[in-house]
Amino acid sequence: MTLIDELDEQIVDCERELRRLGARHPYVPLLTTIPGIAWVLGYTIAAEIGDIGRFPSPRKLVGYTGLTPRVEQSGERDRRGPLRKNGPNYLRWALIEAAHSAGRNPHYRPVVERMRARHGRTRGSKIAAIEIGRRLTEAIWHMLTHDRPFAPAGAPTPVAA
Repeated sequence: MTLIDELDEQIVDCERELRRLGARHPYVPLLTTIPGIAWVLGYTIAAEIGDIGRFPSPRKLVGYTGLTPRVEQSGERDRRGPLRKNGPNYLRWALIEAAHSAGRNPHYRPVVERMRARHGRTRGSKIAAIEIGRRLTEAIWHMLTHDRPFAPAGAPTPVAA
């Protein structure tokens, strides 16, 4: 038990120091309005994205994250493979972590249930996390570009997580 208590204390100290160092990033308050994203993931995502102005569209940001499938096309042949995994590893990790948490949100729950029904419990959960990660990435682009908090697609007003 003392080892766990010591580790918990060290984690609290590290989080306190990270919060002190990263509290001034302009994207973090907006990112924490997204379901599944608290300040640590928000800061990680903000740091990995950098200036949102580098990405002219949400599709470009999704491509940057590496959450898109590999596509090979030639003539009439069209094959899709595993994730490209280009771009920052920590950004992809943070988005997948956020997606797993967001999957419990009522807005994203149907995606998880649909993928589990189609692909089975384990594989369906993983595929759903990737799909939700893509949707979160698109939402992040819109949020940071327009300086607005999170609002699910079609919602008339922003929703706080």
